[in-house]
Amino acid sequence: MTKAAAPAHEPQWLTTEEQRIWRSYLHATTLLEDQLDRQLQRDAGMPHVYYGLLVKLAESPRRRLRMTELARDAKITRSRLSHAVARLEKNGWVRREDCPSDKRGQFAVLTDEGLDVLTKAAPGHVTAVRNALFDRLTPEQQKSLGEIMQIVAEGLQPNEAGADLPWLR
Repeated sequence: MTKAAAPAHEPQWLTTEEQRIWRSYLHATTLLEDQLDRQLQRDAGMPHVYYGLLVKLAESPRRRLRMTELARDAKITRSRLSHAVARLEKNGWVRREDCPSDKRGQFAVLTDEGLDVLTKAAPGHVTAVRNALFDRLTPEQQKSLGEIMQIVAEGLQPNEAGADLPWLR
């Protein structure tokens, strides 16, 4: 029986305070995502990820995005996006169009019915976000949270070409 090679160096373990912060972050984000998902399922009949896709399409020129771009923006795999768009198509909220400049490419297009569903869902969703997050924080805490999340996101978003990211596969 061979022994596994020991790591070259010991990891820098989290301090007690860092562990508390990390676990608080995980707990809060899990609860927040669950609450927003339940609110949208109850009030609009869609999961939070579908709402996010509809928002991205609504904010795009001509309410359309290439599927690869939509997957990248939503940070989901193309396979998961394809499944989600199929469900949104079944509901009549999105349609696919072939890309004239790329025979393999497709666009996801927000339909008028999809825009109507989004418009009706938005007030309840923004109220849920406000109640769950912003109303609990002072303006200074909100500003700090925004700055912190921007720093984290920028540090995690690779800039190099060919990065191995799930939403690029």
